[in-house]
Amino acid sequence: MASNSESAAPDRRWLGLAVIAAAQFMVIMDTSIIGVALPEMQADLGFTPQNLSWVFNAYVVALGGLLLLGGKLSDVLGARRVFSAGWVVLLVGSVLAAVATNPAVELIGRAVQGAGSALIAPSALTLLFMLFGAKPGELTKALAVYGAAAPAGGTAGVFLGGVITEYLSWPWVFYINVPIAIVILVAAPRLFPSAPPAQGRRVDLLGAVTVTGGLGAAVYAVVKAPEVGWGSAQTWGVLGLAVVLLAAFVVTQARGRDPLLRLGIFSAPNLAAANLAQLLLGAAWIPMWFFLNLYLQQVLGYSAFPSGAALLPMTALIMLGMVVLAPRVMAVLGLVRSTVAGLLLLAVGMGWLALIDPAGSFAVDVLPASLVAALGMSLAFIPTLGTAIAAARPEEGGLASGIVNTSYQVGSALGLAVMTAIAAAHGADELGDKVALTDGYSAAFVGAAVVALVGAVLAAVLLRSPAVVEEDDPAHASA
Repeated sequence: MASNSESAAPDRRWLGLAVIAAAQFMVIMDTSIIGVALPEMQADLGFTPQNLSWVFNAYVVALGGLLLLGGKLSDVLGARRVFSAGWVVLLVGSVLAAVATNPAVELIGRAVQGAGSALIAPSALTLLFMLFGAKPGELTKALAVYGAAAPAGGTAGVFLGGVITEYLSWPWVFYINVPIAIVILVAAPRLFPSAPPAQGRRVDLLGAVTVTGGLGAAVYAVVKAPEVGWGSAQTWGVLGLAVVLLAAFVVTQARGRDPLLRLGIFSAPNLAAANLAQLLLGAAWIPMWFFLNLYLQQVLGYSAFPSGAALLPMTALIMLGMVVLAPRVMAVLGLVRSTVAGLLLLAVGMGWLALIDPAGSFAVDVLPASLVAALGMSLAFIPTLGTAIAAARPEEGGLASGIVNTSYQVGSALGLAVMTAIAAAHGADELGDKVALTDGYSAAFVGAAVVALVGAVLAAVLLRSPAVVEEDDPAHASA
């Protein structure tokens, strides 16, 4: 990938980074922007309370299940082609979701959006390495900008969803994607290098079906378990199907001539450990953001717009931390200690949030703890992301991108589902009872803190890196 980094003019490379960051921003924003709009969508489209959550889940399941395929297609067909194709698919899904008049069409539109994002996310990360991979110092800065776009997109989704729903109408949370997609489709050929399709390589469709079905079934089982029961036949039956499909995937990958996922890729130093850290990071961070928003609205009484605005300080610190602070901390502490410190800070922030009070306030109960958590996120995300991509062979950059995106998204979905069950078991399903709601949300924050703490311990044990990362040392390009 490094050899292609000079194929775009230096000034255009940074414009290309802006487009790549916008892509990551949109992929994550589309998971959160619908949250505030759900009540209006339920009234207009006729969703039942049990099925309404699938407006979120349909997107996440499609995204998490198809990311590996998106990464493989990026390697076989070329990252720029797959990146552009993903935006076409996302545009179609957005229009379909916006014009839907019944739940079925809405969920199909959301799933198509997720499929488009599954093409965009890994190819965008591959393009980033093509543009900046030859210069480790610039790569660190580029990864910082890219990393900051993810939490910014999550928080902006809540904020924009509130603004759009309050002043326009819910279909506009989907229409907002259309002009952005058109601009990016026009800009991509001018900003990104192209690569010819790989000769003699094919896409492993059987592998794509089994891994997508297996991951989708696993996520489906966990997100439905709070509704049907963790001990129900449905939950265990779907989990059993997930295990069978994922086992079949492993067998086909071990025996296939050109597999979707070369299992040997995980023998690369740090790749498996970095992906595990990303999975646990997503499993801790997304539930915190989700339940913090609910606490602001359902306990403190904030409306949609102020609730989104209340998350802006956290977003600003994450962006500042990833762009400015994280590279400097990595240069001093190195990969392992930066990651461990970040996950520990995230755990501390979660534990602090667990002290929320039914009669609390934003300034006391939310702001300081959320800033500590945001600082931890900014320190842990960059080193694990860069390591997970740089550990792979250059020709497998798209695959590595797909793997690390899959790790984060599947971790996010599973973490949110588990913390939702924990919250419900401790009173979060008692709408209108602020004490019970607070108890439930507090339990979810404790669970997320435990996940972050486990991530810190595993990172300390499994990750390996030099003690000091020198910005201009090519040996440390992963930083």
